[in-house]
Amino acid sequence: MTIHRRKLLPITFACAAALVGCAGSPPSPHGQVKGSDASSREMGQSDTNRVATLSMRANLDGLYRLMDKLYRRNPGEWKKTAVGREEAEKRVQEAIELRQPWPELQGKRDIQAMALALSPDFKGDRVAAFIHATADMIIVAHGNKIEFFLVDSLDAQRLYNAARNVEIGAWILASRRNVAGAPLLLSDEIGSDVRNLSFEREFGKIVGRLDLMAEFLTEKYRRAGISYVQNLLGGSFLQFLPVR
Repeated sequence: MTIHRRKLLPITFACAAALVGCAGSPPSPHGQVKGSDASSREMGQSDTNRVATLSMRANLDGLYRLMDKLYRRNPGEWKKTAVGREEAEKRVQEAIELRQPWPELQGKRDIQAMALALSPDFKGDRVAAFIHATADMIIVAHGNKIEFFLVDSLDAQRLYNAARNVEIGAWILASRRNVAGAPLLLSDEIGSDVRNLSFEREFGKIVGRLDLMAEFLTEKYRRAGISYVQNLLGGSFLQFLPVR
């Protein structure tokens, strides 16, 4: 028995040392939260305005990431309108940011433009049309604005509807076929050796932000009433009493 213990001692110490090393090693970095730089424009924004502005910027950036992913999986689309993928992305992004119409959408806006971009017989650059139409729909739901200030107001129901429209658009993109029987666009891929759900995750983030913003706006007015009652109660019952 003693011989076995002596043989086990080096193994035990080696295992213990390995565990200590693992426990003591710092976790691998996964990035850190970053805030936007301060701007004088924020002086004209309430907390709600600022949250809405940040949410809008995040949603547009999410659509641009989706555009890049879709172009990489469907290079034949950007070749319809540009000489390079980067040029195609830049043109779409500029049109969205400057609120310019997209020629292939035939003057249609928001949900009508989304329907055209996702129609089976659409012949143009479907990636550009779909991303532009979806961005336009989201901006229209926000009162045709990308940045928000004290004079602006938002409708919670319209933001909620926008979230549902994004869900519908993502579902159509994944399930509908064109006139040749092929997917409208190649996006998520699930196979025996490949599992790529990055498109679904990006769509989900946009939907989540829209839903949260809608709920936040609804809570805003309810909380305003509660705060008013709290202030009344505080004024009556939470005052310090004189001691002299």
